[in-house]
Amino acid sequence: MIISSLELKDYRNIEDVTIDFSSGTNIFYGDNAQGKTNLLEALFMVSTTKSHRGTKDKDIIRFEKEEGHIRTVVIKNEIDYRIDIHLKKARAKGIAINGQKLKKASQLLGLLNIIFFSPEDLDIVKRGPAGRRRFLDIELCQIEENYLYDLNHYNKIIEQRNKLLRDIEKNPTMEVTLDLWDEQLLQYGSRIIERREKFIHEINEMIGDIHQKLTGGKEQLKLVYEPNITTDEFEKKLKERRRVDILQHMTTVGPHRDDFGFFSAGSPEIDFRKFGSQGQQRTCALSLKLAEIEIVKRKTGESPVLMLDDVLSELDATRRQFLLDSIGSLQTFITCTGLDEFINERFLIDRVFYVSGGKVFPDKNAIIDSFI
Repeated sequence: MIISSLELKDYRNIEDVTIDFSSGTNIFYGDNAQGKTNLLEALFMVSTTKSHRGTKDKDIIRFEKEEGHIRTVVIKNEIDYRIDIHLKKARAKGIAINGQKLKKASQLLGLLNIIFFSPEDLDIVKRGPAGRRRFLDIELCQIEENYLYDLNHYNKIIEQRNKLLRDIEKNPTMEVTLDLWDEQLLQYGSRIIERREKFIHEINEMIGDIHQKLTGGKEQLKLVYEPNITTDEFEKKLKERRRVDILQHMTTVGPHRDDFGFFSAGSPEIDFRKFGSQGQQRTCALSLKLAEIEIVKRKTGESPVLMLDDVLSELDATRRQFLLDSIGSLQTFITCTGLDEFINERFLIDRVFYVSGGKVFPDKNAIIDSFI
């Protein structure tokens, strides 16, 4: 699958732009805060319907405008799909594929699979559990049917249940209604736990070999899923914690408190979250992203689109070269402030764009042949 083109109108700092892409490596370069990441964000929204930054739709629309548009063409199995996303400040976004409006935004999921890698992802090992849960959710929403449906319902139930827990303090008779919310919490939460556990197992089937190659055989890596509660104990623990939940005004049991760890597979076992050096932690993050690519290939039978948002400058020469060598035949979008690193490493670039002030210019002066 490849992204053939992108049109943006009134999207963040971009007034109006149309870009045709190469099926190989596409580079966006320019100074910081010019709009390079905004381009990748728009493409990510075509894949997941959401911003990778977690930004609300109304805040993505260009300042003083009421609407924004994303239009792109995705080629999958030699079939063109024209995707239109209409962002609105006052209403939910509208999405259409080949002119046919979708009833639900989730119907777009699975058409385009994107692996997004940013400097923040390099810190996934040392940061808190929320970032690691977000990684699981973003990937599973793309490759697991109905995962987004279950996740959205679960989050809404948590929100409603927490509100009820606060209300019970003022009106204790409302406690009897908790059973209804708990029943739904168990239903959606259990499916989330099962899918996360399966995904971690699948990642482990390939991340060990990737990490060994990346470290020259010096380290082995495995992921360990750390669910807040297992499906077998979920109902029992939810009942046991009810008094605590009421006192704390929050739901203290469920997959919204899950985590997963990065551990050395050898002896002694090391938890890289706590005891890994910065270099080891970043190597774990890189291994995770490369394994993510292989997971998508295995699950969908196609190569995903890879996006590297200013991440190469954050890696040392060895890790950067390993990543570039691993790109292979993937369609890749890279943002950076300059082209020197590609010239020095003689990396093949297919198309170059210069980004400045929300405008995108094909860089005809870039000597692509010199990178080969």
